[in-house]
Amino acid sequence: MKKSVLTRYRIMAYVTGVLLVALTFGMIGKYALDMGGAADFTQVVSIAHGWLYVVYLIFAFDLGSKAKWPVKKQLWVLLAGTVPTAAFFVERSISRELEAQVAEDAPAVAKA
Repeated sequence: MKKSVLTRYRIMAYVTGVLLVALTFGMIGKYALDMGGAADFTQVVSIAHGWLYVVYLIFAFDLGSKAKWPVKKQLWVLLAGTVPTAAFFVERSISRELEAQVAEDAPAVAKA
């Protein structure tokens, strides 16, 4: 498996996680604190998170299929983008697991 597959997944996990945390704070501001500008903020962030979550799903599925994960693990990773902060913990766990596999597949570089 190429390192770029893991890198794409990691970037989208962070982006999805940050947007979901921002959306959570926006919803708290909108409904619990009754802040005026929170409605516009949550609308923009929710649309961005929705579209980028689709990209996250594509990259996570690509990573899982190349890593030959079982279905349960694949679903666990795919759903991590729906729970605030879960994407960060799942990404770290997956990265630790797959870094060794990526390093094994890397071509050897000759030193001059």
